[in-house]
Amino acid sequence: MNGSKQDYKMQTAPAGYDKEKEGIARGTIRTIEYPSRTVGNTRKAMVYTPPGYSAGQEYSVLYLLHGIGGDETEWYNHGKPQIILDNLYAEQMLKPMIVVLPNGRAMRNDRAEGDIFAPDKIQAFETFETDLLEDLIPYIEANYPVLTDRMHRAIAGLSMGGGQTLNIGLNNLDRFAWIGAFSPAPNTKLPEQLLPEPQKSAEQLSLLWLSCGDLDNLKHVSDRTHAYLSQHSVPHIWVEENGDHDWPVWKNGLYQFSKLIF
Repeated sequence: MNGSKQDYKMQTAPAGYDKEKEGIARGTIRTIEYPSRTVGNTRKAMVYTPPGYSAGQEYSVLYLLHGIGGDETEWYNHGKPQIILDNLYAEQMLKPMIVVLPNGRAMRNDRAEGDIFAPDKIQAFETFETDLLEDLIPYIEANYPVLTDRMHRAIAGLSMGGGQTLNIGLNNLDRFAWIGAFSPAPNTKLPEQLLPEPQKSAEQLSLLWLSCGDLDNLKHVSDRTHAYLSQHSVPHIWVEENGDHDWPVWKNGLYQFSKLIF
């Protein structure tokens, strides 16, 4: 990472940043299906392509993960990422990127049904690492005009997906240069496991973003991660914002993080 980012001053997202605006170009968001050898069936994801999308251009990719009670539609239904991103493109504040919204529960019945905290469902969030790396990313790279090096691949997520983001991203820095965790949940590995060689990781990271609401009951997960990163001088952006474990924090995380990547 070029220089320390710990002094980053976050500006509050402007009013209406998540509201549909008239008279601007819009991207497209749709559901795709991809074969998963990891799970043994066909799985769904949503894919956002930006305004002016063209097969003749190459794009970076952001993989955006949901929480424990959601699926590939959670961000779309509650966070409206396509509106946030469309508005940012209209203001020329984003680099061209495709955003993939996977289902992070990698099991045959991947819906959030019954006891979402059941051991097999929790295990499925871990299994997703293999599904992402071996099935989904190759599918996206085979079917969309995307750049395939680590500098053009980012991962981010909220809550359970924030934990997955840190667990997967920091374990695969040969694949991801940009990592953003919004209110990461207790599935997040201990910092010593995430970054056993902090200086080596620091050299590989282009951006490590960590944000959480000050009223969040799970804030201790972010606090311990931030403390370890600071202790070992790993450049990162730490944002403790006014809010709870809820969508205003996560949508603002997407708004801020997406402007900084690529």
